[in-house]
Amino acid sequence: MPKILKIITHPNLILRKKSAELGEKDIKSATIKRLLLDMERTMRNKDGAGLAAPQIGQNIRIIVVNDNDKTLFLINPKITKKSWAQEVGEEGCLSVLAKDGEIIYGPVKRHKKINCIYIDQTGKKQKLQAEDLLARVLQHEIDHLEGILFIDRLEKNA
Repeated sequence: MPKILKIITHPNLILRKKSAELGEKDIKSATIKRLLLDMERTMRNKDGAGLAAPQIGQNIRIIVVNDNDKTLFLINPKITKKSWAQEVGEEGCLSVLAKDGEIIYGPVKRHKKINCIYIDQTGKKQKLQAEDLLARVLQHEIDHLEGILFIDRLEKNA
């Protein structure tokens, strides 16, 4: 049964490191399959919109995203296209907490639509077009893989 993993919180330096891509052999390994399920369970347990591997102490390019109660497993995700149009929206993060342990929220400008390529949990290459909330969550989680937190992108005048 999948387990709930400990979430790393800011200012842990793991959150600031660029994550490594997974090779084909790793992607199909039992270890990664188990990690994906553990990440999904952790995300759902914490009521998160998404979770990136650095948030659980692993600097590898894996994210899980809750898309209307369906879980997307994205390995080595890359944004291939971003809309010109952007919008400011409220974001929070399971790894960015106030001293009392509550999630901190703030306004962040993101692209309204993105295209993304990734490898799914079965090892197949996939393409995804996302807009609105899903596009925002994907950009937020992929930022984690680059060592970027949403607080780095806060809108100053919002």
